[in-house]
Amino acid sequence: MKGPDRPFTGVFLMRMFALAAAVALPLLAAAPAHADPAVWKWRKLHSADAKASAWGEVAISQHGFVVYGNLADTRGKGCAWAVLKAQSATNGKWKSHGFYYCKPGVGTFRKDYGAVLQIRVQVCRGTATRPTGSCSRWKTIYTQGG
Repeated sequence: MKGPDRPFTGVFLMRMFALAAAVALPLLAAAPAHADPAVWKWRKLHSADAKASAWGEVAISQHGFVVYGNLADTRGKGCAWAVLKAQSATNGKWKSHGFYYCKPGVGTFRKDYGAVLQIRVQVCRGTATRPTGSCSRWKTIYTQGG
């Protein structure tokens, strides 16, 4: 059968595809994006003498949490330190871990945690063996339920 009596002409099919696209597009836009893990970003925190700073984020990982951070040392003498402190969700005890960077510029660090109630960070100046002073106040970068 040819001519205008044919039910599925090219114009008819194009209109049906346009209608289907118009209906499906808002549904796709309303659907959530792929399941990215939750991320909590923390802003720059400076040492008391403002010669060191740290910033980064806390992300949910397969086995708990991961802290990704940047540590900047603005002076050539001494080192910048980021001290992380986390409270265990199983026994409530606090554990600390320090990272240092001794060159002018920005270095990175990463720390994996299991189940934690909260994570705090402090930025200090120090040597290549330990923080010696000029520390910032403790900043809470993650709290369970917060």
